[in-house]
Amino acid sequence: MSEAASGEDLADLELGADAMRELGSKVLERCIDHVARLGETASCGDVHDIEAIRSARLALPEIGMPIDPLLDRLFDEWIPRSFTTPGPGYFAYVPGGGLYATALADLIAETTNRFVGVWPAAPALAEIEASVIDWIAQWMQFPPTARGLLTSGSSMSTWIAITTARECRLGTRIRDGVAYVSSQTHHCVAKALRLAGIAGDRVRVVPTDASYRMDLDALRRAIESDRDGGLCPFFVASTAGSVHFGAVDPMDEVADIADEYGLWHHVDGAYGGFFHVVPEFRTILRGLPRADSLALDPHKGLFLPYGTGALLVRDGADLRRVHGASADYLPSNPDDEVYDIASYGPELSRPFRGLRIWLPMMLYGAARFRAAIAEKRSLAVLAHERIAALPNIRVALPPTLSLFAFRIEHPDRSPEDNDRSTRDLIDGVTALGRVMISGCRESGRDFARVCVLSFRSRKSQIEHLVADVADVAARTGRT
Repeated sequence: MSEAASGEDLADLELGADAMRELGSKVLERCIDHVARLGETASCGDVHDIEAIRSARLALPEIGMPIDPLLDRLFDEWIPRSFTTPGPGYFAYVPGGGLYATALADLIAETTNRFVGVWPAAPALAEIEASVIDWIAQWMQFPPTARGLLTSGSSMSTWIAITTARECRLGTRIRDGVAYVSSQTHHCVAKALRLAGIAGDRVRVVPTDASYRMDLDALRRAIESDRDGGLCPFFVASTAGSVHFGAVDPMDEVADIADEYGLWHHVDGAYGGFFHVVPEFRTILRGLPRADSLALDPHKGLFLPYGTGALLVRDGADLRRVHGASADYLPSNPDDEVYDIASYGPELSRPFRGLRIWLPMMLYGAARFRAAIAEKRSLAVLAHERIAALPNIRVALPPTLSLFAFRIEHPDRSPEDNDRSTRDLIDGVTALGRVMISGCRESGRDFARVCVLSFRSRKSQIEHLVADVADVAARTGRT
């Protein structure tokens, strides 16, 4: 592949079986070695050396290169210059562990390269994806009428949900439509509303209570004010695990208000939705099964690689009515009951996403996923208890699920000095290399965040986290 031999057929892109085995063996070996070393890898690589980073912008070669130097540069130079998101010490943002079984599933899916956009093209594979949606709907206790699809992530899932809500609740009255979010709602909801044609002046930001949960009285007042003004309230978004503090909105009560006023109730379960898989956590997520639509990220709560999102819609007929389309050049379905993926979302050409969930689920079984999810919350509770006991640390809220935020508060220092110390704490802990934490800013103050959601994070990493926070916080206190 590295040289153009005299008389070579340049149009022939096929590889022989031996060449495929050799390439595959080299790639697989590097991947396995990379995973095996994750426990020894710094939690955050050097992402500040701009010259080294820009070296990844290569000119396209006219003649192909051998794979070994390409793998060397990928694994030795470029991949390490990133957040170590699959590592056991990654507690920043919301981790995505990346199960190895899914990498194998993607290899199968991309190698066999079947078209699954319409059911007749690969009916058995479409049924595999349908079974995955069924499993998720059952976990979330959605009714038999529910339908959904796998997406690239919750941003896409949310946009599809809002477009469906707009069509079902507003029809042609788009300009009159009003949507309601809280001050803790993920920014992808506002972005999706804008892309769906809901202008910013028709999006109401509802305040939250002392626990950062949507204020129900304020929501009701906002809806009634807009109705009295001749507008058409149509959409409200609840959050099952907020970005800053992991707060869970009172979804059952929001559902009551949505039913009363005829609003579409969407739940952002990107981070927290899969805790519903564990029966003992369902009281925390009370009301989630009542959502009209639910966005989920299996690449968070099910430990899969990034690019794995899911959407459930309570009445699948709504989803199909908005997205269903056909053309005389497409193969026809045998009946309306088959799972024709393109009829439930905007994509026609799409990857076979179902296998990347189906294979690890079949290999591990549901019980192991429940146990892993439950463990992450236990570890977060342990981390919270230990960090909250440190001197001059204030925790914003205990972990509702597996995320909590805290800040340094020296009583004899100004809030601005404590903000600076908190930022130094985040940088200092990450610089030690064993764990990575992130930060957020709320009500004008800085907080450090810990989110435990990687399947590789075990009790030993919590010990590292607590020790490093204690060490850096003590050193910060002396400055």
